[in-house]
Amino acid sequence: MHHFNQIDLISKLNVILQHYYSNCVGMKESLVGYPTVHEALLYEKLSGDKVKCGLCERRCTIDAGDRGFCKTRKNIDGKLYTLVYGDISAMESRPIEIKPFFHYWPGSTALTLSTWSCNFACPWCQNFHLSKLEPIPTKASFYQVETIIDIASRRKDEGVCISFQEPTLLFDWAVSLFKAGQQKGLFGCYVSNGYMTPEAIQLLKDAGMDGLKIDIKGDAETYQKHCNNVDVEKIWRNAEVAKKIGLHVEIVNLAVSDVSDDEACIEWVIESHLKHVGPETPIHFTRYFPAYKFNNPPTKKEILEKAYAMAKKAGIHYPYIGNTFEHNYENTYCPNCNETLIQRFSYAIRKYNVTKNKKCPKCKQAIPIRGSYVKKPRAYFVA
Repeated sequence: MHHFNQIDLISKLNVILQHYYSNCVGMKESLVGYPTVHEALLYEKLSGDKVKCGLCERRCTIDAGDRGFCKTRKNIDGKLYTLVYGDISAMESRPIEIKPFFHYWPGSTALTLSTWSCNFACPWCQNFHLSKLEPIPTKASFYQVETIIDIASRRKDEGVCISFQEPTLLFDWAVSLFKAGQQKGLFGCYVSNGYMTPEAIQLLKDAGMDGLKIDIKGDAETYQKHCNNVDVEKIWRNAEVAKKIGLHVEIVNLAVSDVSDDEACIEWVIESHLKHVGPETPIHFTRYFPAYKFNNPPTKKEILEKAYAMAKKAGIHYPYIGNTFEHNYENTYCPNCNETLIQRFSYAIRKYNVTKNKKCPKCKQAIPIRGSYVKKPRAYFVA
């Protein structure tokens, strides 16, 4: 007899509810007209009322009445619609360091938002309660971009960030959000798996997004086996494209125990990093913890420390480790003289020692930082 754990039961219940609501809507009325249902910005019409989505590199061909892989795009009468325009599943003001961004508006907070579902199928997802659920437009929590900008301003956040689940799926609304935010002096950023199309990256940049954190989950085998046939080379290409058009980019490598934490995989990630984004782009080697359907033990700290040393030796100027408690490798050091430039504790900055013109105070080495240092009190640390 198969024994279901709590996650299995919750997941199955959600699937049943989603199918119920989807079928009810399909029988009674069209989704067009609901506030979170908007015609998509990036798609191509094909013959026979089919459409080809141009948002992520899955580039799904979708028959009339069907949804794409991510379940947030639907072909309605030969037009592609996003079902999550302004459908916000979570909202919180968060330190920028938690993303992690270490060279982007240090010390600031961003009003952080998410929607539903994902274009990957990772079995270790920490936010599975958001990423594994399909949107239900008839039950959506719709937010106007002006409302979000007002909330960010009242909370004294310096920017807005799309995160938690894959932000690419909120693209159409994010374009409007970043435009409105830029007019109010707010920065805009994504915490992403990096699998959007180059066209999407350019439109986001044109709208005002200037920060992109990309999560690298391992080598080609990792993506093929665990993420449902994703091409990792397209993610590295996107990181390179983002750098070339002027976005601030930081890379995170989640070292999953017995999946992507071996020396050969880490070495490949380091080599790819240097090839595509160069030595001055920060890389964070972060600790995996069991979640969702994956129960391998947490990444050993020694493996992260070795990855840090390997990156340093290979020539990466700003390696870090993450998801560890109070480690010296979370600090920023001058790549020229090794002076401690930014000392961090949890997701707060204890000491900021970079000059106003973004140089090391000791040897005058230029330090790549986007935006200004924001000194603000931390009332809490986010776990």
